[in-house]
Amino acid sequence: MAELVAVIASTHHPFYYRASTATGEDRPDFADEWVRKVAAFRETLTRARPDVLVMVGSDHFHQLWLDNMPQFLVGKAPVYDANWYNEEREFGLPRMVLKGQEDLSAHVLREGLDAGFDLAFSNELRIDHSITCPIITLRSQNDLPIVPVYTNIFAPPLPQPKRFVQLGRTIRQLVESWPSDQRVAVIGTGHLSLELGGPRQFGPHGPDPEFDRKAVDWIRCGDIEKCLGEVTLESLHLPGNATHGFMDFMLMMGVAGEGQRVDYVDTYDLFHTMEAYFTWYPGGAR
Repeated sequence: MAELVAVIASTHHPFYYRASTATGEDRPDFADEWVRKVAAFRETLTRARPDVLVMVGSDHFHQLWLDNMPQFLVGKAPVYDANWYNEEREFGLPRMVLKGQEDLSAHVLREGLDAGFDLAFSNELRIDHSITCPIITLRSQNDLPIVPVYTNIFAPPLPQPKRFVQLGRTIRQLVESWPSDQRVAVIGTGHLSLELGGPRQFGPHGPDPEFDRKAVDWIRCGDIEKCLGEVTLESLHLPGNATHGFMDFMLMMGVAGEGQRVDYVDTYDLFHTMEAYFTWYPGGAR
């Protein structure tokens, strides 16, 4: 059976690529420290020596719209094009092609359906920055096949937070039951408190530092029950109008397991959000 070698949760700031590659007067003063933190975080994946990446993210209304919005979708294509034009224009992100792992996609879909998740799928999925940014930060050579899993964190009605945790637990079971000798890393990307287009968008830190502190502690300690006891669809409006992306972090806590403390954690306050990086090694720290 396949081996789950790393569980990773990270933010997906679309400006990292531009900031990290800028030079001279165009390079922001926070770029060097950001690059240093990302380099250390990247090593946590490199040490796990994965063969396949399961990538959990959320489409930012690029391909999925209100005419047909799945709650949970699995890509099952041989290749995935990325990014979208507005991401190239606004964030300077490069065009990319990512190879798909069709066998694992098929396994996740078949067994996921049988496990009680009515998963949607796409043979023509185009990837956006929620997945390409973690590829850029964690595996910049883009040499590993992926299985993309998209969640709905934008368009109500949303799944309940507990459903994200349940899906995380199921993804782990599906990976570990895949009849393969491949080494699999599951990488999920969300964020902490976040405001988009509102009065708290641009400040010295995220819009709700107290929520960020509690959220990092929940993840650090693997305290799923405490997190579920405080986080609801309604409460997530308070830390910022886009904080529902935290549910993808809760999904990753489900993959890691109740009470599983992280093996690596780091954060970085930027001008409007707290970047956060977490790694678990299911077989023990490497």
